[in-house]
Amino acid sequence: MGTIIETNNLRAYYITKAYGVERTVKAVDDITLRIQEGEVYGIAGESGCGKSTLLRILLGAYQPPLTVVGGEVIYHLEGETMNAADMTEEQQRDMKWRTISYIPQGSMHVLNPVRRIRDTFHDFISAHRDVTKKESFQLTADYLRDLGLPEKVMASYPHQLSGGMRQRVTIALATILWPKLIFADEPTTALDVVVQRGVIQMLKDVQQKEGSTLVLITHDIGVHANLADRIGILYAGKLVEEADTKTILENPRHPYTRYLIESLPSLDSREERLAIPGRPPALDRPPSGCRFHERCPLAKEVCKTIEPALIQIEPKHDVAVSTRHFVACHVVEEELSRGGEHVYA
Repeated sequence: MGTIIETNNLRAYYITKAYGVERTVKAVDDITLRIQEGEVYGIAGESGCGKSTLLRILLGAYQPPLTVVGGEVIYHLEGETMNAADMTEEQQRDMKWRTISYIPQGSMHVLNPVRRIRDTFHDFISAHRDVTKKESFQLTADYLRDLGLPEKVMASYPHQLSGGMRQRVTIALATILWPKLIFADEPTTALDVVVQRGVIQMLKDVQQKEGSTLVLITHDIGVHANLADRIGILYAGKLVEEADTKTILENPRHPYTRYLIESLPSLDSREERLAIPGRPPALDRPPSGCRFHERCPLAKEVCKTIEPALIQIEPKHDVAVSTRHFVACHVVEEELSRGGEHVYA
């Protein structure tokens, strides 16, 4: 299983100028990722940590004031290696939806309120394939049926569907052309728990049937636990920990990750859940050293001045990316007595 998308020392900032004053918000700051073909890769963290900004850069759907100031995004698709920054608008337009797709969190912003669902699907399919309306309707009906959706939704307008059904339709619309790489931004936001379960199961079905790679953005660790194969933890624009889902949930090493896991509600425990103290830093003036040190109960002097490197802490020998555990923490590094190797070295 090879790499399908990677970033190398990616830095993307919001750069604005007003009244002669330039302001730079370091939303994504020196992030290196390797996402494998066929896996579900989850990106987690608090609101404002840079998740959605990172997704926009990976998808290539960004414009000023968001600017890539360093690093690169590389696609390995259809037997080719492409630098996203070097792609023409025509190449990007041809690749999106046919090879790369996007599931947004707001279904009502995707579906045309004055078009029936079947017509929205036809508009989408005919933009990428030479099909008649009858053929696109049949393709839509077959696909919805495969995903467990009632065929009657095709004749409905978006406002006639529940929030959960609209989100399912949005997922179907984004994946009907069988893309190899799917990005999903908070796909279960604003849905109740029962409906969330149905949407999660549908995402699983789509990913498994097509063998697609799914990059999932959500602050909800519970959703990641149900879907993701690996999870990357973002804090203040930095990747602070990355491992397979089981390791993240059962053996989190970074203090921030531990707080995220411990804040999850539990049905079999009446203990009060711990909230992370303080608040995230402003990314136009991030703190020196480790960006979490102002909120970290384990912080030492070195944490205040020197930024920790993302190191591989286990396993010690060279293995597949999918089984490695990385963390950026001086305390963990000290515990390991200088063990580990630099990220993707």
